[in-house]
Amino acid sequence: MAQQGHSAACCTVPPAVVGDYKAKGDYFDLDGMQVYTTGPSTATSAIFIIYDIFGYSPQALQGADILAHADKNHQYQVFIPDFFLGKPLPLSVFPPDTDEKKKQLGDFFAGPAKPPTIAEKVPDLVRKLQERYKGIQKWGSLGMCFGGKVGCLHHIIRGESSLMTLLPFKIVSLTSQSGTLWSAAAEVHPAMVDPNDAKGIKIPLCMLASGDENPEDVKKFKENLSVDNHVETFGDQVHGWMAARGDLKNDKVKQEYERGYGVLLDFYHKYL
Repeated sequence: MAQQGHSAACCTVPPAVVGDYKAKGDYFDLDGMQVYTTGPSTATSAIFIIYDIFGYSPQALQGADILAHADKNHQYQVFIPDFFLGKPLPLSVFPPDTDEKKKQLGDFFAGPAKPPTIAEKVPDLVRKLQERYKGIQKWGSLGMCFGGKVGCLHHIIRGESSLMTLLPFKIVSLTSQSGTLWSAAAEVHPAMVDPNDAKGIKIPLCMLASGDENPEDVKKFKENLSVDNHVETFGDQVHGWMAARGDLKNDKVKQEYERGYGVLLDFYHKYL
């Protein structure tokens, strides 16, 4: 059942670092793809993060480190594959409010971020990680924006100018259905919330929406879920506040960034 308000894990989440962030983890090569990894090797649960279109942002790396290390009594191994191979979308392209920026965004999704290609890589990447880290017993996933939704071939990139309509692809929702790899899944500021995706989800799901997501779609998505869930809207936050667009110099954003990761920890602690 959904819950809102205070998060018990908020008491353990450290204050977010403002300015230059020094990541706690390391990078390694996995068959030609760089992977960021953080967390103790003794942890038996892991979280697989699909980052947003801006790649390895300091906010995303800091979020991964929070999930891995914040609760000393329940830590995780966390992995973020570099699907864009070192060439994410420049933050300057957002918002796509000119024809040139719209073209850059469209080209990006037709090339390095082609959604079906990325979605197809997820099972094999998890298998290879499991072979390398044999102590992991449970896997959870976290999708940020683009990472929340990637995938079925019947979805297409549409021509509207809104970023939300340019990202109708959800990895987490579409990999949380029958035969899923995950024991639990989470989405933060998910791109293009589709209530129909919720009907096939077979595992506990956490969705943290921003004020930019369509509230009716979020409401219907929750109504269509038949599994344990936590669906909450951070109404005063912009799309991307827990990743690359989170302005941690703003006290309110910083507070809600920390609270959001506390909510995720509470959720993962129940199911991983």
